[in-house]
Amino acid sequence: MTSGFAAGRVLALAVLGAALVSCASAPPPNAVYVETAPPAVRVEAAIVSPGPGYVWVPGYWNWGGSAYIWTPGVWHLPPQPHVKWVAPQWRHVKRGWYRVDGHWR
Repeated sequence: MTSGFAAGRVLALAVLGAALVSCASAPPPNAVYVETAPPAVRVEAAIVSPGPGYVWVPGYWNWGGSAYIWTPGVWHLPPQPHVKWVAPQWRHVKRGWYRVDGHWR
């Protein structure tokens, strides 16, 4: 009996995990789709920090309506202690490429 319960629990966790992954990767309702992949991310040298506690937020490619536009990196003060910056990402689906905004986590 215990092994059946454990197997059911493992299956339930696997289904829950798959559901969470599919929800996390679903395009936002206001996504803008682009037919071509973004260029490779540029390597930037971070300029001198403006002060203690600032975090370098690297640049990223943004869609400008007819071409990709590079948005340069900047220094930011995190909104609260111990959070990390998650960079924006371009993801590919059947409709094309869409950008997921960067955020603090």
